[in-house]
Amino acid sequence: MSSGNGLAGGLRVLIANEEAERLAQLAPAIAGIGHVAIARDIDAADVATVTLADRPDVALVKIGAEADAALAIIAKIVREAVFPALALVEPNDADGIAAAARSGVFAYLVDTSRDELRSAIEIALKRFAEFHNLQDAFERRALIEQSKGILMARHGLDADHAFAMLRDHSQHGGKKLFEVAEAIVDSHLLLVPPA
Repeated sequence: MSSGNGLAGGLRVLIANEEAERLAQLAPAIAGIGHVAIARDIDAADVATVTLADRPDVALVKIGAEADAALAIIAKIVREAVFPALALVEPNDADGIAAAARSGVFAYLVDTSRDELRSAIEIALKRFAEFHNLQDAFERRALIEQSKGILMARHGLDADHAFAMLRDHSQHGGKKLFEVAEAIVDSHLLLVPPA
């Protein structure tokens, strides 16, 4: 199901904040744009447990009086890379914005109007998808380089000839290049003689 704003309807939004009053204010704002608010008073150690229990799609973390705790939550979410984190900062808080950026937020907002919430969540989800696509591309590239190294060592080839060998096998076998590379790396691990 998709809403008119380009977002999937009914996202589960984790609201992490140390202030109970602020949690109570943010939950209706999230619900007001068609999403489910999961309000929690958590710390960084709780992120994995909350993620498993509540399965959020995105997190909104308030950078407030306990900025270090909020930044630790953001950093933990980003490290686990399960869903994107957004920072809610005070207006004109350049230091809070910079600290949130260093922690790895995918977007930030300064108020909780419907338009700003929608936009910030949409930006965070798009950046998160781009991040994962880039991460996948790096992993595929590393796998291809590793398989080239195996072919170079096994057959005494240079890098260009090893890549040509991979490419030819990919084209003739009807498989993607990284699939051929993955098969080479996997089989190489099985065929390496014991030390």
